[in-house]
Amino acid sequence: MPVEPALDPARTAVLSMDMQAGIVSIYAGDQQDAFTARAAGVLGRCRDRGVTVIHVQVGFRPGMPEISSRNALFAAIRTSERHQQLFKGDAGKIHPAVAPVGEDVVIVKHRISAFTGTDLDMILHAKEIDTLVLFGIATSGVVLSTLLDADYRAIVIKDCCADQDADVHSVLLEKVFPRRGTVVTSAELLESLAG
Repeated sequence: MPVEPALDPARTAVLSMDMQAGIVSIYAGDQQDAFTARAAGVLGRCRDRGVTVIHVQVGFRPGMPEISSRNALFAAIRTSERHQQLFKGDAGKIHPAVAPVGEDVVIVKHRISAFTGTDLDMILHAKEIDTLVLFGIATSGVVLSTLLDADYRAIVIKDCCADQDADVHSVLLEKVFPRRGTVVTSAELLESLAG
């Protein structure tokens, strides 16, 4: 079933969020190839149809001055060399299967939401975007936070989201996200962008 109302590619952006190699390997596990192939298919079709492609990744300066000890989630990164490795070198780069191409936009964030402390909203307004297509890792992290912050028509691609807690993942996709936007499969989104 295609997305209704139909997407206007010129006014739509797809956000590929926290799809960094180290994060994907942890959350997608042995499904990594299929997971990244679905996401890559979405990004490729979006580019072909003229949809703005935006990659959002977590990143910190040396010494991680962006992380406060009062931030329970990120403070664990600052105090753990093992966690810090997820954001360094190849592990910290966007997974090669979904890496930026051409004029794709890359946003570096220091919090959970793609909006908090970034210029994402400014870029979306400058491009006159009114619809966001969201996917990424984790469902209960960046996808939830960004969806709650988004003052846009929102579409979440459920089979391009992953979370370590399967129950939380299901509740968000089945009960919470539909109250904030439209939840579709990658195949349904691709059908809507067919053309």
